[in-house]
Amino acid sequence: MSIRFDILHRSPTTRARLGRVTTPHGAFDTPAFMPVGTRGTVKGLLPGMVAATGAQIILGNTYHLLLRPGPDLIAKLGGLQRFTGWAGPMLTDSGGYQAFSLAHTNTLTDDGVTFKSIVDGAMVHMTPESAMDIQNKLGADIIMAFDDCPPADKQPEVAKPTGRSRSTTADYPKRIKEANERTVRWLERCKAEHHRLGGDARRALLGIVQGGTDLDARSWSAERISNIDLPGYAIGGVAVGEGSADIARVVAHTAPLLPETKPRYLMGVGYERDLLAAVRSGVDMFDCVLPTRNGRNANAFTPSGQIRLRNAKFADDPLPIEPGCDCAACAPGPAKGFPWASDGDQPFSRAYIRHLFFAEEMLGPILVSLHNLRYFQRFMADLRATIRSDDWTGFEARWPVAQPAERAVDTSL
Repeated sequence: MSIRFDILHRSPTTRARLGRVTTPHGAFDTPAFMPVGTRGTVKGLLPGMVAATGAQIILGNTYHLLLRPGPDLIAKLGGLQRFTGWAGPMLTDSGGYQAFSLAHTNTLTDDGVTFKSIVDGAMVHMTPESAMDIQNKLGADIIMAFDDCPPADKQPEVAKPTGRSRSTTADYPKRIKEANERTVRWLERCKAEHHRLGGDARRALLGIVQGGTDLDARSWSAERISNIDLPGYAIGGVAVGEGSADIARVVAHTAPLLPETKPRYLMGVGYERDLLAAVRSGVDMFDCVLPTRNGRNANAFTPSGQIRLRNAKFADDPLPIEPGCDCAACAPGPAKGFPWASDGDQPFSRAYIRHLFFAEEMLGPILVSLHNLRYFQRFMADLRATIRSDDWTGFEARWPVAQPAERAVDTSL
């Protein structure tokens, strides 16, 4: 068994479903938000701290782990869980996203992508076969197929399919078609290599649907990717420059086209209104760097919107980041499962946290990252409860930040 997905409850008015994914390293509840541990660590935080926020599964980045320390070393030391100290489920992406995000230094062909290493400048060639080999050595429970992620609509194309930069501003449909067809061919190669390596029983390989913002292209991709039997499927290429309305539109169209009994994963999406719309459309898994990246920059998430703790108005503010939050910053104490407590278990004030950032003390980014991670896990826990109650109006009242700016997409049944 690689993974098992059990649907426990369905919303009667939307496509949202409550589930549980069981992996060789434990289970996690869905809808699930996965913190991103790009280089084998959620930056600045011990694995136990991450688990204490409510996270049940984390993500690692194949491209970065390939460059340093390398999959052979990680395999020698027992795989990602043993290497990183995270005992629960893990997912690794394939490196396909880096073909998009680092396109200005890459060469893309039907065989694969040649990257320029951000570590030492060496050229690294990645193919569907090597992506499977690397991820099997890393040893995550869920691994992703190598895909071709095109840019957002009307965005310049800076990859070099023929060794020269070119723009697809006037040729977006052609680029989408090329990426769709290549992604299917690469998935077939990934599946064959994953099977050859004997990974089927230990690791779940998920295919990725592409198609940009073109709904017909999304339908084409979803049909062909779904025709390749896999333990689950992902929606890629919707966090590459689109606005919330386009994300909601693409996901509402695409998610119902994917197999009903398999987990559905929306890659790289993390703002609250996008998560809510996607859950209502039937998506089960999410990841994003927003909680920790923003945490390291003194930006804290709250139900009414982000607060920027470097602002002068917080210089003497005695309140915690978010009154009522039960995170280590807002309500610290050993009973919460965190490894420290303030004097009398009093919250860390906004004024103190602001001071930490200006003093360049490590505790500032740690506290705000912990708060943000706990915030997102609270958000997901409330979403799971709402799927049972079907009280979506109440959910939006508790999380006003998640309300769409305009209801351009109807996610009801």
